[in-house]
Formats: sequence, structure tokens, C-alpha cells
Amino acid sequence: MIEFSAAQLAAICNGRLADGTDPNLLIDVALTSTDSRDVAPGSLYVAKSGENLDGHDFLEAAFTAGAVLALSERDVPLPAGVGVFPAVVVVDAVLAMGMIAAEVVRRIREHSPLSVIAITGSAGKTTTKDLLAGILATVGETVSPVGSYNGEVGVPLTVFRAVESTRYLVIEMGATKIGNIRYLCSIVNPDVGVVLCVGTAHAGEFGSIANIAMAKGELVEALSAAGTAILNYDDARVRSMASRTQAPVMFFSSAEASEDTHGGPAVVVNASNVRTTDGRPSFGLLFQGETEALPVHSQLLGLHHVTNLLAAAAAANAVGVPAATIAASLNAQGPASRYRMELTDRPDGVTIINDAYNANPESMRAALRTLAELGGSGARRTWAVLGEMRELGEDSVLEHDAVGRVAVRLNISRLIVVGTPARAMHVGAVMEGSWGNESMFVADMDAAHQILKQELGAGDVVLVKSSNGAGLRFLGDQLVDDRIALFTNVTETPLDLQTEHGNPTGSNSGERNQQS
Repeated sequence: MIEFSAAQLAAICNGRLADGTDPNLLIDVALTSTDSRDVAPGSLYVAKSGENLDGHDFLEAAFTAGAVLALSERDVPLPAGVGVFPAVVVVDAVLAMGMIAAEVVRRIREHSPLSVIAITGSAGKTTTKDLLAGILATVGETVSPVGSYNGEVGVPLTVFRAVESTRYLVIEMGATKIGNIRYLCSIVNPDVGVVLCVGTAHAGEFGSIANIAMAKGELVEALSAAGTAILNYDDARVRSMASRTQAPVMFFSSAEASEDTHGGPAVVVNASNVRTTDGRPSFGLLFQGETEALPVHSQLLGLHHVTNLLAAAAAANAVGVPAATIAASLNAQGPASRYRMELTDRPDGVTIINDAYNANPESMRAALRTLAELGGSGARRTWAVLGEMRELGEDSVLEHDAVGRVAVRLNISRLIVVGTPARAMHVGAVMEGSWGNESMFVADMDAAHQILKQELGAGDVVLVKSSNGAGLRFLGDQLVDDRIALFTNVTETPLDLQTEHGNPTGSNSGERNQQS
């Protein structure tokens, strides 16, 4: 454990101790919670102010559950009206979390060797994080995020789980605006930075794809000359980030190697003979300097995971993991986080693919291609149950329309579009040539579920996909276990604040935890 006294925390955060707070009270930062429902005995409770809820309103519940100290933005009176809750009082509780996390990283580095690997990109961050953590865990003590803890709350919470003997710290970094990733890098000072791709996800928030690329590239800009930048050679915007870092560059690619202008070989980690079997990718994994490719037969579903597999392999290679160990781990790993091409074969012969954690035009197309492949050129009936892709800005209607057209071109048997914001998918499918009931629009998940209950048959393959906030992951769960539920008025609860993605345990004080 890593402990700080209340007085030390106040000094780190430039805060003050509330009246009556014991300055010698010791806190294990691993017991830090932003949700009063998750508080354990001895916890530090972070009372952060959010858009919808204020964590200060839940101080009594947190202390009743066992919290011994709060990180708060003001004094809060005790229920009896005499005195205030024990607290470190700061200007901004979230920024204070970052300060504490930075001190944790500094303390670990002072104690023993620590490699911090940070991962960003418009898609694939969590899968790549899971794969990399799986590899590193075979060679040293590894800490990685729970779910998709990737924002200014989630990154500190991940750091707080590290101890002085932690050898590898894997950090997922998301952003909703330029400057977010630069800030996260200031907390953990990554040794290795991985950039997966630049896509249209959250283009509405950023204003343009160029701005997304600018934000993602902040990761490689933060690396020192002693670090390593790992870039996707197959994405032109990511490839160009080589000029934005002083660190040596390691590229990965599923294409043929070619010369690069950055002063070295274009591709250091390469996938050859890429193919799929039952939707699962296989390839030869070749590291620079090696003469023989190592076979990788992934248990993940979807050809698009080749990028994630290569990125994890490159990052592990950068910190010294032997090639054979990397390949063996990639072969052994299946999905580790929920709602990412999560495949379930029901006893009645229906296959459900729940990929409704996130969605953007690129990931929609990738998932539909996998669905089409599993359909086996008509051998199995394929269903695409698609919901809204959020935060696409002014191009939202066009992008939804285009996805509907792709479903038709891939000969998906049935398309069910759920929710008014996604209706353009249905319109696009009809305009592309869908006829009869091949494409349907329904208002909500309950209506979609009724259709599927009545019409699904043995051998059918169903893809359920939407942005997290659209909530179709709940429909995917319903289709798997056939529980009775009402799918109306679903509100967004970021999955990185759920307990192993079970019952929601969202923060009392709004979310600054999960980002693009």
C-alpha cells in the first residue's frame, strides 16, 4: 500500500485541513472513492462537484459507510450541526486527485523501476490496454485501468491502485478537448506512448478530425528522448505524429513495410498473412531484426483487432518483453472488458454479439464486416441492431445514413435501427435498395426486443451496437439471458463506473472519468 497522512495530502494538494481533522491520520490511497456507494472502511472520499450531482451532498453517506477523510472543495457541517467532516479542503477536488497521483508515481519511481505505458486513440484503447496488461502480467507486477478509466478522474484512480513494487503501469488516455491528454501526461510522465488511430469519434466536441489528431498527438509530445513513441503506420494522421516527438519511434503495421523519413525503418512490428477464421484474426507477428514470424491466432472477434494486437505487441516489445512471450500471451487472451464484440452462443442456436460499449462510423463498419463474415455468404441469417452514434457534430445525419448503406452493401439480412437520433441509418438503407422488412426503424429498445423475440431463429447471428449513452448494451444483455426488463428512458451511465460492468455504481458527483 501507499499511505499518506492527512497533513501530507494537504501539502501535496495545496489545500488545508478542515477544523478538527487529525493531521496524522493515515490514508491508503488505494481506498479512494468518488462514489459514496463504493466506500470501504478507511476510505478517502472525493467530494467532487459534477454537472448533475454534488459529491458534498453525500458526505454523510460516505462516512457512514466507513470513510475517514474527505477530499472536498468546502467545509461541510456534521449532521449534529457542531463541527465539520474531517477533510482536506482544496480548490478543485479533481485536480487535487491528479496532484496526489503524480506524487504516487514519483514515489514508486524513487523506490524501484517503473515503466508507464500510456495508450490513446479514437478506438481500441481499452482492448489494447487489456491485451498489453495481459502480456506484462506474465513478466512483472502490473496495474491497469478497470473498464475504461481514462479521464482526469479515471487515471488517478488507476494510479492509486499501484504500490511500490508495481513494475508496469498501463494507462488509458481519453480526451474531449485539446489539452486533456497533455494534462494526463503531466500526472504519469509516460515512458512509452501508443497512438492507435484518429477517427471521427467525438468530432462534434473537437470541431474537426484535425483537432482530434492534435489532441491525440499530445501523448507523443510529452515523451522524453529516453521514451518510445509507438505509432500506427497504417493511419496517415498517426504516422505523421513521428515529427511531433523527440522520442525514438516504433511503428506497427499490417501492411508491407516501407521506408520512412523519420530516420529509421518504417515498420518495427509487422503482421503478415492476415486472415480471419470464424471472424477471429490470425497473422504472423514479426519484430524488426527477427527472421521468422510468430503465429498469432487471436480469440478476439473482428479483423479490426489486428491493430490492437500489434499495438500491444509493440508496447510490450518496447519495455523488453521477449517476442515468444508476447505471441504466447496474445494467443491465450480473449475479451477482458465487456461490451466489446462480446460473443455469446445461446442454447437455441442464436449467436449474440454485444458491441454496444461505443460506436463511431469506423467501428460500425468494422463490426458490420465481421457480422457479414459470420453470416457465411448467406449460410446464416444476420441481424444488425444499431443505435445512435453520438458526438458526430454536423455530420451526424450523413454518417448515420452511410452506415445504413454499408449494411445493405454487405448483404446483412435484417437491419433494426433503434431510436430517432439513429433513424438516418434506416433511411440510408432504404435509399440504398433495402426493401420489404429488411430494414426497420423502431422508437426504442423495447420495440426492438419484441421483434427479435418473435423472429429470431436457430443459426441467426445478431449484432447489437451503439454508443454507450444510447444504452443498447442492455438490450444485448437481455437477448443473452432473456430476462424481462423495460428498456425505456435509459440514461447514460459510463461503464468505467460499474463494478465489473454489473450493476451501475456511478459517481455521486457527475463524471469526468471516461473520455474518447
